[in-house]
Amino acid sequence: MLYILSLLLGASLTLSYAPFSYWAVMPIALTGYLCILHKARLEQAGKLGFCFGLGWFGAGISWVHVSIADFGGLPLAGSIGLMVLLCSYLSLYPMLFSKLAKRYFSPQVWALALPFLWLLCEWARGIFLTGFPWLSIGYSQMQSPLSGWLPVIGEFGVSALLMALCAACAVWLLSKRYLPPIILSVLVYLSGWTLNQHNWVSPTGEPVHIAMVQGNIPQDIRWAPEQDWPTMKKYLELTEAHWDNQVIIWPEAAIPQLEPIAADYLMQLDQEAAEKKTGLLTGIVNYNFETRQAYNSIIGVGLKESTDSKGHYHYPQSNRFDKHHLLPIGEFIPMEDWLRGLAPIFDLPMSSFTRGDYQQVNLLANGFHFAPALCFEIAFPRQIRQNLYEDTDFIITVSNDAWFGHSHGPAQHLEIAQVRAKEFGLPVMRSTNNGITAFINADGEIKSRLPQFETGVLSDEIQRVSGTTPYRYIGDLGPWVLTVLAFIIAIRLNRTKSH
Repeated sequence: MLYILSLLLGASLTLSYAPFSYWAVMPIALTGYLCILHKARLEQAGKLGFCFGLGWFGAGISWVHVSIADFGGLPLAGSIGLMVLLCSYLSLYPMLFSKLAKRYFSPQVWALALPFLWLLCEWARGIFLTGFPWLSIGYSQMQSPLSGWLPVIGEFGVSALLMALCAACAVWLLSKRYLPPIILSVLVYLSGWTLNQHNWVSPTGEPVHIAMVQGNIPQDIRWAPEQDWPTMKKYLELTEAHWDNQVIIWPEAAIPQLEPIAADYLMQLDQEAAEKKTGLLTGIVNYNFETRQAYNSIIGVGLKESTDSKGHYHYPQSNRFDKHHLLPIGEFIPMEDWLRGLAPIFDLPMSSFTRGDYQQVNLLANGFHFAPALCFEIAFPRQIRQNLYEDTDFIITVSNDAWFGHSHGPAQHLEIAQVRAKEFGLPVMRSTNNGITAFINADGEIKSRLPQFETGVLSDEIQRVSGTTPYRYIGDLGPWVLTVLAFIIAIRLNRTKSH
């Protein structure tokens, strides 16, 4: 019964993320699980953690199954099996967390010990096999008062704060002390509300006119060679009425031809953008025929500086960004020599990319500096922070969420981008093939957006900002230092109690 309850509590966490955003579900469900862990026997801890994780990821990333089933070419049994395998792997982390918590620490010190244990497991989940930090618990609080802490300690720190709060509440509730958890919860969320009243950054200069094109190209024809020109023509036609914007953004792989092959098209695009006095950023696949290396890239054409009189595009050029965090299966195949040829999903088009550098220069367009994140790279705040400079004006994330189909994946993806905007105090431009394309203000609020599966152009005025957030300055150092200190105190108290 405890295992089923843990599974259901884990599954309920999905309701706390976009598109549902019932943020209160997270602390309630997490407190409930810690109560179960508290009452359980030591030998049950790992299994309970695994069940909790299985519910958490099984429901939360169900959109992965859409990608596998619709585009992976596997029979239903195979796609379900692969999904179970992925969720089982991700469930190892809450399993490890539960075993460590139950084995080494008395519940009386959980509020001090568990935040560090949780961050350690989540950090590992974010780096192993290139990392998959999706559904970190801090994202669930984007719409809650606790979001006020995001510019101070980041999503990483909010996750630790949530764990400390829920651990304390669980211990109190099981000892039938009902007033302390209420008081503590009110104080914690009130602190977040208070921080939300503070403006870490302020508008500066004239608003920038930016347009983002959502081509809405179906995934099943994106890499069909006969569709190359129709796709490129479509993006040109959609852009035609919006050349008056200072910057135009096309989504991930908007140009389906390999960059060297599309050189003539890019030269013409570069010339036209320069004549219209604008800069254009677009996703494209770069393939070096000499080294046989492929990169998922964003490049700039048209004006680099506002003072330019002509474009600068040539192949290869330096005004580009190459994706660093590659998506397993989709962009690289682990154990490629073994898995290639076993099933269509292991031999998808464009599934053998080379990783770009961790830190790269900002993209330039019409004098503005853009810190890029390609697709799910927006879920890696440490990488983005390393690519923010003093002259960075905006964060740009381009994506192709057609893989997600009619699932809650794109909404979660957008929510992650909102968190990045609030953490770093910078506007975020999110340009996607089929939605959700959106402008996000520096406070993480959506300024404007396009619906999914709709062809269109989103044009808006975005204000640059001055100032910075504490999180942009210190990153995850703050959460690590505080949780490590709390962990050391927990160890000392735990030893004292054992004697």
